[in-house]
Amino acid sequence: MIRTRFAPSPTGDLHVGGAWTALAAYALARHHGGEIVLRIEDIDTPRVVKGSRERIEADLAWLGLRFDERSDTIGPSLQSHRSERYERALEHLAKRGDTYLCDCSRAEIARAASAPHEGEETVYPGTCRNADPARPMKRAPSVRLRIAQDLAIAFTDLVQGEFRQNLSDDVGDFVLKRGDGVYSYQLAVAVDDAEMGITDVVRGSDLVASTPRQLLLMSLLDLTPPPRYWHVPLVISASGDRLAKRVREATVTSLRDKGVSPEAIVGHLAAGLGLSKDASPRTPDELIASLTTISFARESWTLPLNW
Repeated sequence: MIRTRFAPSPTGDLHVGGAWTALAAYALARHHGGEIVLRIEDIDTPRVVKGSRERIEADLAWLGLRFDERSDTIGPSLQSHRSERYERALEHLAKRGDTYLCDCSRAEIARAASAPHEGEETVYPGTCRNADPARPMKRAPSVRLRIAQDLAIAFTDLVQGEFRQNLSDDVGDFVLKRGDGVYSYQLAVAVDDAEMGITDVVRGSDLVASTPRQLLLMSLLDLTPPPRYWHVPLVISASGDRLAKRVREATVTSLRDKGVSPEAIVGHLAAGLGLSKDASPRTPDELIASLTTISFARESWTLPLNW
């Protein structure tokens, strides 16, 4: 059975791009008679906005998106309640010799690393890779994953196609736990998707490059089989920019306040995703009833000026 998830971060109100991804995951799960769960990715507590989680849940319900929860939970799963699981994963990796402590600052890493091209990440240069773990630390250290030389990981994305990444060249030894004690997105997502039985991950195409890191972690942690991945295109503004939570005009709340119906929003999103031929208003369940197959669009979708 297919089991998907929608995993927003409570750092602001639900924007149209988030609703777009939620609808895509919902359609995939329901079309195949499967489940979709809601996971709140609030592990980076300094960035959490008070009341954001509740507003996101309210907006999802208003749009008509209903979520399934496991019998051992009440309401959505919260990453902030799962720290023990992430710590056990770190301990497993440490016993394998796959991790080490790094007390470099971002400025030090930037100075030591070769300058990245526009849009690329700074590749960690391995400064602390062979340093004495008992050395005096300049600051609270992060925990990094030791990447093997010339390690390449490839997978087939069911929307974007084949993707291959050389982790040692393109990423380097990446952080699993920050110096302030916050577990990384990569570690938390790898553990959560496996433990929650997620068979299909539906998310934005901006996260394609994160997938090899998560696949590697699942393999090292013996969390198999990995899920299938569907990276849907992004929603962009009329100016061609990616939507951001700070743009109020792009939030579900702002559209509701303007008098836009949930059915109108779902209709437009369904058409943009390639799930319907037109943007006629409909509920999520009406959309599911009309589907004969799932085939997501591959091109970014421009937010309408008028709904």
